[in-house]
Amino acid sequence: MVVTGIFLILIGIVCTEAKIVHVDTALNGCSDSDGEYMYGLDGEEMGHADFKAEKFVMTLPEFAVPFQYEGAIYQLAVGQQRACKSNLKAAIKAHKNPAVAEAAPMSSIYPRDDVEVGTENTLICYVAEFFPPRFTLRWTKNNKNVTLGVSNSQLRINVDDFTYNMFSTLKFTPEEGDIYTCTVEHSALDWPLTREFEVEVSEPSLGPSVFCGVGLTLGLLGVATGTFFLVKGNQCN
Repeated sequence: MVVTGIFLILIGIVCTEAKIVHVDTALNGCSDSDGEYMYGLDGEEMGHADFKAEKFVMTLPEFAVPFQYEGAIYQLAVGQQRACKSNLKAAIKAHKNPAVAEAAPMSSIYPRDDVEVGTENTLICYVAEFFPPRFTLRWTKNNKNVTLGVSNSQLRINVDDFTYNMFSTLKFTPEEGDIYTCTVEHSALDWPLTREFEVEVSEPSLGPSVFCGVGLTLGLLGVATGTFFLVKGNQCN
């Protein structure tokens, strides 16, 4: 299967009267079997075409002011994809099936909130700077595959170098000693890339108790010393 892609990037820079510069991005990318059409602002995605659901999906965060692109934006995306795939076929033929450029992914794993045993939380596996955008990702708990509670984000492209990023999340209830892993397999890797997260229970710190004890001891010594000199002074008088 050919995985070479053509990416057509349209970037507009809008300057307001206050001289604030914003970068407005429109991305149309495709392979022989897949495609992406996305709008973004200042490096953040605002919405993308979901070609399986046949609609345009806004991806603004919950705290943002609600916004929708006007017009037949999904139909525009479909038309742009047709043009992209046509250009892709022509480019592959002209360049005689060029080799696919590859970039190996990097990954990290971390909890969304501070971990408390028995309290539901979310583990996040962040996969970054990979190309082509085809890979497999799997979660395990104590060496057993986990699929329940897993959610994957839309692929996000870096307009600087055309590599991709994505998030995978796992809802979990931590118990002491549990070990979770996030493993990524990609054609640019020599072997799977695995990140591990172990649930650890922090021991109560002895610092406050020690400081309190030392302070109390010094305070009692001070009282005793003051009493001694007071008695001595009265005897002298």
